[in-house]
Amino acid sequence: MIYLDYVATTPLSDEIRLTYEKILEKYFANSDSAYSLGYEVSGLLDNARSHIASLLKVRPDELIFTSCASEANNTAIKGVCFQYMNRGKHIITTAVEHSSVMNTFKQLEEVFGFDVDYIGVDEKGHLNLEELKDKMREDTILVSTMYVNNEVGTINPIKKISQIIHEKNPKTKYHVDCVQALGKLPIDLSLCDLATFSAHKIFGLKGSGLLYKNHHTTIVPLINGGQQEFGLRGGTSNAATYIVLAKTMRLALEKQEEHYQYVASLNAFMREELHKRDGIVINSSEDASPFILNISVPHYKPEVIVHDLESSGIYISTRSACTSKKTEISHTLAAMHLDEEVAKSALRISFAHVTTKEECVTFLKALDQSLERVKKQR
Repeated sequence: MIYLDYVATTPLSDEIRLTYEKILEKYFANSDSAYSLGYEVSGLLDNARSHIASLLKVRPDELIFTSCASEANNTAIKGVCFQYMNRGKHIITTAVEHSSVMNTFKQLEEVFGFDVDYIGVDEKGHLNLEELKDKMREDTILVSTMYVNNEVGTINPIKKISQIIHEKNPKTKYHVDCVQALGKLPIDLSLCDLATFSAHKIFGLKGSGLLYKNHHTTIVPLINGGQQEFGLRGGTSNAATYIVLAKTMRLALEKQEEHYQYVASLNAFMREELHKRDGIVINSSEDASPFILNISVPHYKPEVIVHDLESSGIYISTRSACTSKKTEISHTLAAMHLDEEVAKSALRISFAHVTTKEECVTFLKALDQSLERVKKQR
């Protein structure tokens, strides 16, 4: 099997699996129980939170464990909007966000009456910063952008965005979806007020997310319950999952630069080889994250190519896994104003440090063979 869909999810590392199994077996008590077994689990949770805080250079009380990044995104965005709506109901995001952000903004607009602006991008997915400047208002309470686009890999200039926001309106909160940046790019949380992360993109557990909320920011909780997560997320703590996240993040960050350089070499090789092939369009910009390479083969149905490659044991995707069962052009590629034939024939290849050059060579040969087999859709 050749797996080239690492931005959709990653396999669980053996080291994390073994640690998780040990924690599940030994530390099963409720961390809020007022006896020694509970205190022991609570202590491990505190240690994990402190360790993650040191990795991210933030305070432990600024970290909230969640069930996934989608929950973290919802908690950050709705929590801020409901908390600060007395200041105004104008919020801003981009036209190319993950569905967990995009659909949250749509709900806030359609159900709760918020005024939403969606900032556009160019043909390579780069954000229109002048439009962001123009859209900022006195009643703007939140701006939310991703760090790295999950379909084409475009990297947003977080520092510039942060400067624009805080120069235009210092009271506006800035949320960054860091899911595709964690373990791949440097992350400076001093530039934002809230940020979200996921474990299953970095060889960790599914059902494991994290929200950073700086201590200057207040949010309304979405899940009311007990004292868990500083009263911001009620419910019995999923202690084993939260505890093992610390190790997951440490493993991802300790070799980040080494992994980045290796993956960049694979991306460069793939780009060079794909440029040699007539009819293949590369949609990801040269300055995009090397972990993601979005291409198009106009006049071919991408789903047909994906399934044909699967018959050879090769796995790539057509778009974000959260929207993979939809057949229309993705909102990201639509916002980039690509030629319709290019946009509707997009394929996403994504790499990790475990990807080999030999796998890339095999994929290229299989793609050539697949395009020969698959009839063009005129």
